Amino acid sequence: MADDDFDVVIVGSGFAGALIANELAKRGKKVAILEAGDGIPPNINDYMERFYKSSAKVPESPYTPPIFDEPARGSELPRSSDPRKMRAGRPTVLTVSAKDWANPDKSYLVHEQTRDGKKLMPFSSTYDRIAGGTSHWLGTCLRFVPNDFEMKSLYGLSEASFVDWPIGYEDLVEWYGKAEAELGVSADVEDQKYLGVHFPDDYQYPMPAIPESLTDRAIRKALKNLNASETAFLGMETAPTEIPVRNVPAARNSRPYKGRRACAGNTNCIPICPIQAKYDPTITLNEALNHKHVKLMRHTVAREIILGSDLRNVTEIKYTRYSTASNAIVTDTIKAKIFVIAGNPIETARLLLMSENDGLPFEVKTVANRSGMIGKYLMDHPYYVAWGQLPMNGEQVWPYRGPLITSGIGDLCDGRFRDSRAAFRVDIGNEGWNFVIASALDAADPHVTTIDFVNGMDRNLLKAKHAAAGIPGPAPTKALYGPALARTLNQNISRQFRVGFLVEQTPDASNRVTLSRENPDGLGLPRPKISYNLSPYTRRGIAAAHQFKDLLFKHMNATDFTRVADNDPSGFDEQINGKTVRLNFTGAGHIMGTFRMGTNGDNSVVDSYQRCHDHDNLYLVGSGTFPTGATANPTLTLAALALRTADRIAKRV
Repeated sequence: MADDDFDVVIVGSGFAGALIANELAKRGKKVAILEAGDGIPPNINDYMERFYKSSAKVPESPYTPPIFDEPARGSELPRSSDPRKMRAGRPTVLTVSAKDWANPDKSYLVHEQTRDGKKLMPFSSTYDRIAGGTSHWLGTCLRFVPNDFEMKSLYGLSEASFVDWPIGYEDLVEWYGKAEAELGVSADVEDQKYLGVHFPDDYQYPMPAIPESLTDRAIRKALKNLNASETAFLGMETAPTEIPVRNVPAARNSRPYKGRRACAGNTNCIPICPIQAKYDPTITLNEALNHKHVKLMRHTVAREIILGSDLRNVTEIKYTRYSTASNAIVTDTIKAKIFVIAGNPIETARLLLMSENDGLPFEVKTVANRSGMIGKYLMDHPYYVAWGQLPMNGEQVWPYRGPLITSGIGDLCDGRFRDSRAAFRVDIGNEGWNFVIASALDAADPHVTTIDFVNGMDRNLLKAKHAAAGIPGPAPTKALYGPALARTLNQNISRQFRVGFLVEQTPDASNRVTLSRENPDGLGLPRPKISYNLSPYTRRGIAAAHQFKDLLFKHMNATDFTRVADNDPSGFDEQINGKTVRLNFTGAGHIMGTFRMGTNGDNSVVDSYQRCHDHDNLYLVGSGTFPTGATANPTLTLAALALRTADRIAKRV
């Protein structure tokens, strides 16, 4: 196909890009997809091998480019990949660590460290740039609750940054159902009817819910009989005396679906499902590429969106294709009738800001930026994580079995409390202390606990906490082996659990993506520059999550091992019941905002169909269009919006 034969050019092949490409392909449209990273592998064997061999089992470790360069000559230690040399760079968990986040020679994202004399925080969510995009996602597919679409109308008097979406829950009900069918979601309809979430009559999810874990049951039991006085801090209209634990809808097969196997209970959904029971966008992308009129251009980095003389329409996209085997690069352009930018919120904002046109009648002369909002309102779900251990004379929950998350708590994510603090949703982890101690100890469980007992160490403070609580156990300096080691590990690891709190973040204009022109990547393009912090409203939400953790651990009779590392750049102090408490957060991987949707070009970048207000044939899609972030993982809403947009585009070309 010649370039000018394309109906639609899509930049990015992640969730939104793959879904839109496939819907257009089914309707006979000619589509080109520009992908900055590798294409779809013939199988996942290379991904699995890279994951097994990697010394760092972080979410990005199976995928390309490698998170480590080859070791330097004479050294056995690998070096983190240099973002100045990478042609399709990406942030990783390792490079947003306390050690490296502020170093642009280490971190792909260039972080501002101060704003108006105040210290800023790291934006610690990561992403991949390969065909299929964020393949290392967890699979959670929650719908937004209806009130999430009306934050200004309902709660805007107290929090000025809130805005309403130009659409509501009713506009997405049909599309939620179509997205759930495409991704293959396992859940129970009756269990998901809470806080106004509703379904069409006779609607059923594609598959039954994934069975709950023993940890889910233990937490449900602990929250069964509560006292209204101890839950009053939650600020619900009526203080709850029971808090439901609900199954979490997941794009993970509970039975064979669309030729894929049922979940076998591997606890490494992040970063990769070894049997592909979890949906990822390569599945839909492969389906799209089965159509002869769809073309995937891998190792192709979009670098500029070019406008026609009328400035109302995009005529072409300038791109650079690179080789992974040599230094060869080729720069060219591609034309189409309609253009869809389906990068994530950071990479899409970066491309738009690189697309300058002096003829634009905007104050900021970049494509789609009449509002001046491109890059602004960057959001995530700041993730507060807590971990504990059940009593030695109590039940065992046997972590490290089943999918990473099977249940959670969603009934606390809306209420009058949103007048004064952020909402939160609770994830219940099935992987014990696998990752939660890593930030403090540079290693994860069960390895840390095992090595501690073998060598008579106490890095995770397990022995010290037991001694302080009067719990019998080995002395901190006593090394164990043989039956005593096996017995002690079984007694301790089988009682580990953790919970995570996804906290609503306000859409603050000062949280933003700009360009770092002094820190180019391997193609000479400016890397993303991030300015990020948490508002008082969001911090109060994390404080409420901490209080809920205390309530939960009390009713579980659990020992609390949660701690904040001294050098944690996300640490902050908050007043809770007259006491100063040190809190922290990490990134949830739920990047949102930077090109929000709205009713017109003065208050937003795109309309409800994700078409750019400023340019008639340009669509900006994905979670970057979200005006507010709520507490639900964004993927299902992103997918529903993508299908809705694909339907609109198909009717135009």
